[in-house]
Amino acid sequence: MTAMLHAQGLVRSFGDERAVDRVDLVVDQGEVHAIVGLNGAGKTTLMRLLLGMLRPDEGTASIRGAEVTIAGPSTWANVGYLVETPFSYPELTTRENITVAAILHGLEEEALESAVPEVIEMLELGHWADRRAHGLSMGNRQRLGLAAALVHQPAVLLLDEPANALDPAGVVLVRDLLRDLASHGAAILVSSHHLDQLARVADVITVMHRGRVVGGLDPSEHDLEQRFFDLVRVADGRIPLQQR
Repeated sequence: MTAMLHAQGLVRSFGDERAVDRVDLVVDQGEVHAIVGLNGAGKTTLMRLLLGMLRPDEGTASIRGAEVTIAGPSTWANVGYLVETPFSYPELTTRENITVAAILHGLEEEALESAVPEVIEMLELGHWADRRAHGLSMGNRQRLGLAAALVHQPAVLLLDEPANALDPAGVVLVRDLLRDLASHGAAILVSSHHLDQLARVADVITVMHRGRVVGGLDPSEHDLEQRFFDLVRVADGRIPLQQR
C-alpha cells in the first residue's frame, strides 16, 4: 500500500483546551478511512490541520509525501475537500460554482468542457445545474460542495460530514460514489457522527475522543455501536458495559 496522507504527532490547542492531542494517522491509496467520534472529539480540527487551514502546535502532516505547511500547487491540485459547511457563491449557478472550483484547481478550458458536466451527472445535479446557489436546498448545496471537491478528479479526498443534510437517496449516492472512487485508487478520509453509514463504506474506522485516537473498529464486526462506546468509556476511565 502507498501512504497518501500521513499525520504524525499532531497537536493543536485553543487556549487551555487541547482539541487534537498527538494524533497519528495514515490513509493509503485505494482506502476509505473513516473517523468517528462524539461532538467535540476533534474531527473537524484534525481535518483543518490536514488541509493546512490550521497550523499545528506540534507534529507534521503530509499529502503524497509533501509536508502540508510547505506543499506547492502540484500537491493541492490533487486534493479535494469538503468542510462541514460547504462554501458556494450564492449568485452563481450550480454549474458556474463547479466551473470556478475546477479553474481554481488548475483545470484548463478543454478539460472543463467534459469535467463539469460529468460531475453534475455524477452528483445528480442536472435539474439544478442552472439554478443560483442561494436557491438550492441544504441537501443540494451539500451535493454542490461534493461536486466542487470532485470535479478535478483528485487523488486524495478529505470529507467532513459529507452526508450532512442529504436525504436517504443522497446518502446512498455518496456512499456508492466513495467506494467507486476508492476502487479507482483515490485515498479518502471521511469524518462523521454516523457510525452505521461509515461501516458501510469504510475499510478502516478510527475512533477519536477528546482530541485523541482511542482505538479502531473493524467495519465488518457486529455491534459496532457497543464497541464504540466501550472505547469511549475506557478512554474516560470508566468500565465498559460488557464488563459490568
